[in-house]
Amino acid sequence: MIFKGINVTVGITGGIAAYKICELVSLLKKNGASCNVIMTENASKFVTPLTFETITNNEVLTDTFERKGKFDVEHISVAKKTDLFIVAPATANFIGKIASGICDDMLTTVFTACKAPKLICPSMNTAMYENEIVQKNIKFLLKSGINVLEPETGHLACGDTGKGRLADVNEIYKAAEKILFKNLDFSGKTVLVTAGATCEYIDAVRFISNFSSGKMGFEIAKAFKRKGADVVLVKGRTSEPVPNCIDKVIEVLTTEDMYNAVMKEYKNCDIIVKAAAPADYKVENISDKKIKSQSLELKLVKNPDIAAKLGEIKGNRILVIFSAETENLEKNAYDKLIRKKADMVVANDITKEGAGFNVDTNIVTVLTEKNKYDYDKMKKSELAQILTDRIKELIQTKKDKSDGS
Repeated sequence: MIFKGINVTVGITGGIAAYKICELVSLLKKNGASCNVIMTENASKFVTPLTFETITNNEVLTDTFERKGKFDVEHISVAKKTDLFIVAPATANFIGKIASGICDDMLTTVFTACKAPKLICPSMNTAMYENEIVQKNIKFLLKSGINVLEPETGHLACGDTGKGRLADVNEIYKAAEKILFKNLDFSGKTVLVTAGATCEYIDAVRFISNFSSGKMGFEIAKAFKRKGADVVLVKGRTSEPVPNCIDKVIEVLTTEDMYNAVMKEYKNCDIIVKAAAPADYKVENISDKKIKSQSLELKLVKNPDIAAKLGEIKGNRILVIFSAETENLEKNAYDKLIRKKADMVVANDITKEGAGFNVDTNIVTVLTEKNKYDYDKMKKSELAQILTDRIKELIQTKKDKSDGS
């Protein structure tokens, strides 16, 4: 199920080919996708919203201003969770509005607000498709980074024969696959990713932890999964829901729990990415009851160093570690890289705005033994893609050294 964990939004406009989208949505669902459908008013005259609600088990969106139950800025919430936006059939009217930045219904509004990859599948009369203005609009969309799947040539509903028939549903599905899964560089590889914070008990109700949300680790896990890897996720305390595309999820609480889980799982993995923020210390004098006192003294003892242990025993595996710093970023990170025998360290200065814990962006310096890469503020999802590319390079470098020896 290649689309497992992927949220696909399907927009349907008012063309006769709207009925074919039932098959497309069904195909996406069968292959693991979670689908939301948005229909224009005209589209609902060709196929009822109830049809798509039955297939997707989700409410079909049609009216920008309709309010049901809990208030939500729906066009923004749908846009944010979308991994791929498909519009099929896409009429000349819809294409023209998008090219002009017009947002006058739910579909055009969500489409414009969405930052995910987009695929438009035109379908219309041949004369309309070949119209100079329509072609100009399509070229503008292509230039803007929107994918356009050309219509087929054949017999049209209007009785004409020519170019304008909606591309075959299987071709739309293949185009969606190609957009989301441009490469499967890690097919056959198993990747272990750690994410989130660990917690160390003080007493029966209190614990020591940190602000790590797990967002970076989750994005890395998803990036590897989309490039063909089998992913094992060891997660501590996180503020985000676990991506449902992950093959195996192990939930832990303390650093010792994480250590034990990683030591058990790493043997079957080719790549290990330590994106979690495990507590360095634990409380020695834990109370099994709630402490009630005016003052409290805690004795902290060192937790096992998961990354350092992996560096000792990793063999030919790739080990990537993270280093959250507040000063001397490069020096501290490079020292950590060498000391823990890692292959790559991803370092960030958590005092910088947009680079700390529990935010959607990061600013990092990536270090290997011989190379350095600086990355300005970007979304963690974008950084995750870059890191997988860097890891691919590390694997190739190791292979080249092995072949040359």
